[in-house]
This record gives sequence, C-alpha cells and structure tokens, in this order.
Amino acid sequence: MMAKANRRDRTRPAELLGLSAVLALFTGLVVFMATRELDLALIFTGVAFIVALVVLAMLALAVQTSDEEKSDLAEQDRNDEKRNLGH
Repeated sequence: MMAKANRRDRTRPAELLGLSAVLALFTGLVVFMATRELDLALIFTGVAFIVALVVLAMLALAVQTSDEEKSDLAEQDRNDEKRNLGH
C-alpha cells in the first residue's frame, strides 16, 4: 500500500516552478534592459527557466534526510493515520 504524500510533498513541484520562473523573469529583465531586444530577452528567459528548474530539481534530489528527520516523518505519518481512521 502506498503512503499518501503530505502537503509539503505535493506543493514541492509548485515551489520549484515558481522559483525557476522568478529567476527566469529576472534574467529576461536584465537582458532586456541591457540590449533592448525583446527576442533576445525572451530566449534568455526560456533558457534561464529550464536551467534553473533542472538545477533546483537536481539539488532537491541530492538532499539526504537524516535519521532524526526520518523518525519525525514516520511519527507524522502515524499521527495522520490515527486522525484519518474516523473518516
């Protein structure tokens, strides 16, 4: 039986997309202000979005959870299961 993902796990992709979008918009704005060429700014925005998304996703995968975090997650899962028994 698969464990249900908690809210933090479900919103993680949205956080990565949002941060990547902010970094991409910043890059596009800097390029546009420097060159005044909209086409070039849009290209840099797209490239920056993809690069930021890949880098942030790889960093998220590289994070190792400690034993303390694993026990805390297991405890939260047990508490969630206890709360959902009555529904």
